[in-house]
Amino acid sequence: MPGSTRRDFLKQALPVIGGAALAGWREPNLTDVRAFGAVGDGVALDTAAVNRAIAAAARAGGGVVRFSRGTYACHSIRLKSNITLRLDRGATILAAPAGGYDGAEPNPWGRYQDFGHGHFHNSLIWGEGLHDVAILGPGLVWGKGLSRGGPDSLTPGAGDKAIALKNCANVTLRDFSVLAGGHFAVLATGVDDLLVENLTIDTNRDGIDIDCCRRVRVSNCRVNSPHDDSICLKSSFALGHARATEDVRISDCYVTGGYRIGALIDGSHEPLAGGAGQVRARQCMMGRIKLGTESNGGFRNVTIENCVCERSLGLAFESVDGGALENVLVRGMTMRDIRGAPLFLRLGARLRGPAGIGVGALRGVTISGLTCRGPASRAPSIISGIPGHPIADIALRDLDLLEEGGGSKRLAGLVPPEEDHAYPETDMFGPLPAQALFARHVRNLELSRVAFRSLTPDARPAIWLEDVQGARFSALRLPSAAAVWRYERHKAFLSGAL
Repeated sequence: MPGSTRRDFLKQALPVIGGAALAGWREPNLTDVRAFGAVGDGVALDTAAVNRAIAAAARAGGGVVRFSRGTYACHSIRLKSNITLRLDRGATILAAPAGGYDGAEPNPWGRYQDFGHGHFHNSLIWGEGLHDVAILGPGLVWGKGLSRGGPDSLTPGAGDKAIALKNCANVTLRDFSVLAGGHFAVLATGVDDLLVENLTIDTNRDGIDIDCCRRVRVSNCRVNSPHDDSICLKSSFALGHARATEDVRISDCYVTGGYRIGALIDGSHEPLAGGAGQVRARQCMMGRIKLGTESNGGFRNVTIENCVCERSLGLAFESVDGGALENVLVRGMTMRDIRGAPLFLRLGARLRGPAGIGVGALRGVTISGLTCRGPASRAPSIISGIPGHPIADIALRDLDLLEEGGGSKRLAGLVPPEEDHAYPETDMFGPLPAQALFARHVRNLELSRVAFRSLTPDARPAIWLEDVQGARFSALRLPSAAAVWRYERHKAFLSGAL
């Protein structure tokens, strides 16, 4: 193989070689953690043995560190360059109780994002400044002893992330599962050339967070995260400068927040106890795909395609910390049983970051071929900038959105607050005067071949516009007797020429 070495070939081939093929054959540069004293009984702490195995493999030039069948209770596992962790079927890396995790390293910019985003060493598996790193399945990473974030993360010796990577390159995460991954099941910050493929994640906070990363592919993943976002792109200030997350493709993924944690991994798909009606959307059944909230560096060249969102919040694209969110394409989406707004596009002025940053931008978003069924709220889709800073160049094409309906005349007369500096969330404006689409401070809005339908009669106009210039509507299907309204301060009128 010209330009390749045998080691390169083995790195690519090992994930697809079956156990039978390995019988009786020892891989070159294979290091078994049991050979370094790991017990794998789920009781004895195997941290030291695992880190000795990784260090030995690194000294030998790199290779595969193997976890055979068993449960390896560990605190912080420290990755190194040119190392692949391979979890055999039946192998579990178990997060041990708090008390022995590496300390959260200092970060002078930590105040600009949540604690979990600003620190990486306080994790079950972590690496910083590395290259050519992989974690391969089909085993399990179980974050049983991890904190979910908040005050518990500040306890000395606590860990709050299953996998954390900072300033790394050429990283592959493939074919394993994560159960209860703490604040973040996977957190990648400043990672370039990242492949996340065929992961199953059942977790108690965020699933996969991609922060300040470039050239990323997330595909064929299943993520259940009832209490936070499933797949979330961010561009925080954790690296000490604003860095865009760009050139990202998310494809063929399933995200949800509607099942018991563990229900994807064990295959039961047992619904979350209590149901959505008993808790607020911010607390339960989240599980969405989102860009933001941390958005100092912005987002560029993002494609989301052929994904399914079920029993979750809708898609959210947010720029509120000075970055530009631009050139985003969504196509071939299926959404079922959605809480809150099916689509939420928000340009705001939270501006969490160093002094002097200004309002960013949100422009160039195309959403096509999207179907939304089984609505679970009266919230319309929302496209909302702020005065003087419009969202621009938005195209919605070939959409079929079924709304719950049932809005009253009282709701139709509301004028929602601007909330320029507020945390962006679909309920931030309170009840809205539109049943299908609420658009405010927008330039160049296209709706083509879009069907808005309602389960029950709704007294609100289907589409409510304020400070929207250059709207182009064609081949719309609106609920029976619904209207399109343009709002101006203290007056609103039915508009036929937009």
